[in-house]
Amino acid sequence: MANTRNPKGMVISAVSAGVADATEPSPSDASLRGLDAVNLFLAGALSAFGPYLAAFLAEQNWTQQDIGFVLTAAGFAGLLSQLPGGALLDTIRSKRIVLAVGAAMVAMGALIIALWPTFPLVLSALVLQGITGGFLGLAIAAISLGLVGHTALAERLGRNQRFASIGGVLAAGLLGLIAYFLSYRAIFFAAAALVLPLLAALGRIQPSDIHFDRASGLSDRPAPSAPPRARRRTLWKNRGLLIFAGCVFLFQIANASMLPLAGEALAYSKEALSSLVVSALIMVPQVIVAIMAPWAGRQADTWGRRPLLLVGFAALPIRALVFASTTNPVILTAAQLLDGVSGTMLGVLTALIVADLTRGTGRFNLAQGFVGTMSGVGASLSTTLSGIVAGGLGRAAGFLGIAAVALAAVLLLWLLMPETKPSNSNKQR
Repeated sequence: MANTRNPKGMVISAVSAGVADATEPSPSDASLRGLDAVNLFLAGALSAFGPYLAAFLAEQNWTQQDIGFVLTAAGFAGLLSQLPGGALLDTIRSKRIVLAVGAAMVAMGALIIALWPTFPLVLSALVLQGITGGFLGLAIAAISLGLVGHTALAERLGRNQRFASIGGVLAAGLLGLIAYFLSYRAIFFAAAALVLPLLAALGRIQPSDIHFDRASGLSDRPAPSAPPRARRRTLWKNRGLLIFAGCVFLFQIANASMLPLAGEALAYSKEALSSLVVSALIMVPQVIVAIMAPWAGRQADTWGRRPLLLVGFAALPIRALVFASTTNPVILTAAQLLDGVSGTMLGVLTALIVADLTRGTGRFNLAQGFVGTMSGVGASLSTTLSGIVAGGLGRAAGFLGIAAVALAAVLLLWLLMPETKPSNSNKQR
């Protein structure tokens, strides 16, 4: 039998190449709809830990330094838990239990913040919630792969992204109304309450529908014909994975500080409706993602991953240049359509490309954790670096610096990133 090369450049037999999804996935409608609802409610519950948290803590007379410290601690907890979370998901049989535990941690964190907003307890709650970042998103991707298999993964990820975006938009409106008519504190009770329908939806996903080996990127052929799980160190020799992680790192260095800088610029310009404009800047991309994500999932199997990824990356420097040139609220809101394009492509393609690059290794979730760590490090550095540039040279220089880094990410992707879509991905049976 002839040998072939997988996207990682590792030689594998033609038999292994053709049987990664040897068992035809046939998940029930209840499982698929349950996963839709999990994405919807999880996005809603996590929305409370965004701008509303800082506003609530400020209302409790916290200093800016204390607020910044607990938010930074939560971010570090999320970073440190990515790799262990991925490694755990590759080995644990019940991904549903991992997701349920993570959702319970989110609810617990929200209740602690609402009931006891003291420094040590809020710090503990946010670290607890931050740790969930190490496995909640990874668990949903793993469950998706285990349910539908690699061949249908692109379309499934697009559907996941659509429901997550719808959940984010609906939660932004609902939580905003709760804060207006009740209080910021009530937002966290609402976030905890959203975990209940999330757990009910999770219960609809049938454990028998989630194939264990397939959910970690292994062949689902029964032993002894199934290949062994690859050693962890093989990931660090995976050139495509390292290049992709580098591209995501640069993208996040450029992207994460865009909205904070824009919000500061609107505040300093004394824009009368600045809070509403910032809300629009947040919600417009979510609407675009909800509309585009399923289409992007389908096109990833038709056009390939690389062209769509280039579109998503190229939208970022254009957006940064627009932000550098104006503070006009209408123009800025229109430019956020480009953020929706970038969010769609990254949201759908990240897990898909990682699945391509780790197919047959059994290390899909560990690789997801690695890429997530690089993304988080880039996002953490972004606000600091852009703040230094903007503070020393002005707002326009800050956005121009962002555009330069974003362009470097596009060039790295264009010159070095290979296409990862399997050439025979239509049906590998």
